Amino acid sequence: MPGTFEPLPGGGAAVALDDVEISIIRSLAVQLLELIGPGPAGDASDDPLAELFAEGPSEPPADPVLKRLFPDAYSDPEQPASPQDAEERRAYSAEFRRYTENDLRAGKRDNALAVIRSLDALSSASAGEGGAVLKLSVEESQRWLSALNDLRLAIGSRLEISDEEDTDLLYRLPDEDPRKPMVMAYLWLGGLQETLVGTLMS
Repeated sequence: MPGTFEPLPGGGAAVALDDVEISIIRSLAVQLLELIGPGPAGDASDDPLAELFAEGPSEPPADPVLKRLFPDAYSDPEQPASPQDAEERRAYSAEFRRYTENDLRAGKRDNALAVIRSLDALSSASAGEGGAVLKLSVEESQRWLSALNDLRLAIGSRLEISDEEDTDLLYRLPDEDPRKPMVMAYLWLGGLQETLVGTLMS
């Protein structure tokens, strides 16, 4: 079924995508890569040990999308905290972020790159055919799943979606609303993500 992931014999997943769908996903993945940015030393360090022990930022990102992708580890807005507890949480979050964010960013970059490369290979193999069936190994499927989740988080942040009630409102947006294309992409990616999860769990 077009636009729906299905299991492959022996593991992995497959989905039929047309040229427009391929272009949309690739464009979103490229934008995500640009937003996440390069790694330490532009990912071009000659010293792997230096990169391994490179410290990341201690402050949360200013961009709301990056805040959503890299949230504070010890922040819980649903649990009120005294000024002292809040200060302790900020200190713990800063320490955690310093030693984990570089790795998290690298993982998200790798997943987005895996999506781009698999789509480029698909486009090359199906040139002029108007689309093709993307076949992913189990490992590639996991990378796609993570990247789809990141893309939905990014779009959801731009749309200011915070809960299921916000998602329900998206279905009622009028066609002339300027957010409509972004909403359609958000809902479509959600469907892809859901069927990929189901495929990997089957």
